[in-house]
Amino acid sequence: MVGLQDKRVNFPFYLTAYDISLADDGWPNDAFNVISDSTSKSWEKLDSGGILSHTFELEVKTKGEFSSKPAVVKFRIPTKASLQEAYSTPILPLDILADRPPEKKFGWRLLAKYGSLISVISIMVLFVQLVASPSKSGAKGGKKKR
Repeated sequence: MVGLQDKRVNFPFYLTAYDISLADDGWPNDAFNVISDSTSKSWEKLDSGGILSHTFELEVKTKGEFSSKPAVVKFRIPTKASLQEAYSTPILPLDILADRPPEKKFGWRLLAKYGSLISVISIMVLFVQLVASPSKSGAKGGKKKR
């Protein structure tokens, strides 16, 4: 199974939309099996400012890098006679079931987790060292010559 990035369609609905259909046919049958639901869906109506969503689950058949075409959304609005069309955002290329060498993230993880604590402790140690160490100007000028 594979978890996929969201495909989102961004277009302003300032009016109610009717006869909405979604087709996400960019997943070829030779690389993927549709496990649950369907890659297409339709809705009767979407009120102004409303949100619709559709999810489906895919099973991977082959390894490799894959990019999907944008999903196509068709809809009608009362102010236009013709069918309107919008496209989803494209997803980034997916490296599916790839054999990758492990990344060395250990140092960055520690720095991200404890970096601020290390900084505070370092500043406190430097301050204590500065306060506790004798002043060089005070050592030379301790006695006055007459």
